Amino acid sequence: MNGLALSGGFVDGPIQSAQAFRQIMTAMARPGEILDVSGAAPPAPLSIAAGTILLTLCDPETPLFLAPGFDIDPVRDWITFHTGAPFASAGDAQFAVGVWKDLPIASFPIGTAEYPDRSTTLIVEVEELRAQGFVLRGPGIKNSRTLSLPETEVFVTNAQLFPLGLDFYFTHGNRLAALPRTTKVS
Repeated sequence: MNGLALSGGFVDGPIQSAQAFRQIMTAMARPGEILDVSGAAPPAPLSIAAGTILLTLCDPETPLFLAPGFDIDPVRDWITFHTGAPFASAGDAQFAVGVWKDLPIASFPIGTAEYPDRSTTLIVEVEELRAQGFVLRGPGIKNSRTLSLPETEVFVTNAQLFPLGLDFYFTHGNRLAALPRTTKVS
């Protein structure tokens, strides 16, 4: 582990983690709304937003899948030092991080009838995050909202699986937006 892994975490852990948690949960409660987060300074290719989500939601009990391009020593060392999260295959992951084309969507757990919460939350790094594109409807959205998404088919199918399914965070720079399994995309 190199010295760079020791930096980039929350400077004031209790305050910054509470602020980040609120923003991360607000994003999930308001699908498609783009919010700013801060606190993390992770190694590339992780964005500030992705790093902040990992610092806030991952711990030694949270198996994490790293997609190709993210499965590199600086990222592994940083995550290990700051969260202790174990690395896992896609089929065993509670969280996953990567770019859309490198995430094996069909391999992630979608939960079971008894335990729908035993699914994977994906943190998807995107080249841009805009409030335009595909139309979102569902809980947490008054009428509709728009969000730039990589495609629609996966999200349409995912919503049909409810109460099972995957939850998503899209990140770029210090910005994030969430897409829970309850959201309908068109």
